[in-house]
Amino acid sequence: MAPTQQAVPGIPRELIIRDSEGKVTYLPLDDDRILLGRSSTCQLCYPNDSGLSRQHMALTRVDGNRWQVEDLGSKNGTLLNEQKIEGVMPVVIGDQIAAGHLTLELAESIPDAQRFEKVEFVDESKTHIASSTTVVAKLDSLLNTQPGDLDKTSIIQTNPQMQALIRAGRELAEHRPLNELFEVIMDLSMEAVMAGRGVLMTLEGGELLTKAQRGAGFKISSTVRDRVLKEKASLLVRDAMRDQALKEQKSIVQQRVRGMIAVPLQTNDRVIGLIYVDSPDMIREFTKEDLGLLTVMANVAAIRIEHVRLLEIELTERAMAKELEQAAHIQMGLLPSKPPNVEGLDIAGNTAPCHTVGGDYYDYLEFPDGRIAMLVGDVAGKGMPASLLMSSLQARVKVLFEEGDRLSEKITRLNKTTTASTPDNRFITFLHDGGGPPDGRAGVHQRGSQSALVGPQVRRLRAAGRRRHDPGHSAHGAIYRVARTDAARRYAGAVQRRRHRSRQSRR
Repeated sequence: MAPTQQAVPGIPRELIIRDSEGKVTYLPLDDDRILLGRSSTCQLCYPNDSGLSRQHMALTRVDGNRWQVEDLGSKNGTLLNEQKIEGVMPVVIGDQIAAGHLTLELAESIPDAQRFEKVEFVDESKTHIASSTTVVAKLDSLLNTQPGDLDKTSIIQTNPQMQALIRAGRELAEHRPLNELFEVIMDLSMEAVMAGRGVLMTLEGGELLTKAQRGAGFKISSTVRDRVLKEKASLLVRDAMRDQALKEQKSIVQQRVRGMIAVPLQTNDRVIGLIYVDSPDMIREFTKEDLGLLTVMANVAAIRIEHVRLLEIELTERAMAKELEQAAHIQMGLLPSKPPNVEGLDIAGNTAPCHTVGGDYYDYLEFPDGRIAMLVGDVAGKGMPASLLMSSLQARVKVLFEEGDRLSEKITRLNKTTTASTPDNRFITFLHDGGGPPDGRAGVHQRGSQSALVGPQVRRLRAAGRRRHDPGHSAHGAIYRVARTDAARRYAGAVQRRRHRSRQSRR
């Protein structure tokens, strides 16, 4: 009796299902009870698997994250780690369940990059592939075939190939997400040439990544890979064991590969990957027509893949644009809708972000004695990161400035709390103008920005605060007297930089 294998600790999130042809399916463990069998009432329905009963076995969740497996009186039984199940048995991550021609395994959530067995490219020989058993084709020559040359390829005249192309066109015309599209392309390729194994790979950042796979243990010659990707060549080897260029390669001999086809996933101008199929057993010999058919199908598939990729990018960008519009609407709602009505003052405020959202901030504070204070801030940077810090600053200001402390103490506390939660590569310039009628005095406290007081009668009365820039101290400040005919501009660093660039450009 085989020993039970070591269980891997963790919480099961997915069920991995492998069939006899090497196809792997991943099922999220969302239901508390999962039935497997030939009946359509089962969540896992395999009507063509003769080794299964109508309701063969069940997986049941118990106590939250634990699972148990039960054979439902099936004819052929169910195995757990090669032991026949009697009644109900616990199952954990790493256990192997065999039912009919299927193997099931509980697993934690698996990243997409780890869902396929590794495809190995073997650099064994630089020998040029050219022999009586090898056929090379190019997409351009197949698509540019003249009517009088159809007898040379006979793709269009051969009914099975024509039917395969028609079916491929119908299947690929349906809208599917990319992960499903890769599986459909793999199935169509396997069925079109009656291959025993196959793998579909795409170029991602200069690296070939497996997107769909039928079978396992692939060891593909790097010579084949390079010719397909770099020369856009489709290769057919009718009997790799007899090919003069390949017969010495261990990757061919060890896998007992008899026939193989490798074609580029080629759009009109570039190669985005490859499809490789082979036949370890000589059930059917690949033909020149198979090579041409798979080459054209791969071209159609590549165009469809690119179309779906662009569509997904467009949908993502639309969703992001909509979210930014909503964020901009929310951010504008944080700013005052109109200035306060104060006798003796004409007040106006405005912000124009470079992007949909930004880090500009201003606000007004009204005091019981009729004075008005203006707040101006600018978060370094643009876009969403700056807008998030701006929202945080606005919330802190609302809380701190409702308290009755002195202004310099409020600024110091605001600086401390803001610095503690601001990334090292960000800073905020901030100005508080705590003045206005009735007495015409303006108390200015600032941090990292400069104020602009314009008018012939502006007069500095005294300094206020400490001119230090440590996080624990207040910003520098001063008290001014402003006459009725004077003007005061309050701005953050962005306006100041624009003014500086403007002066530079005039020199």
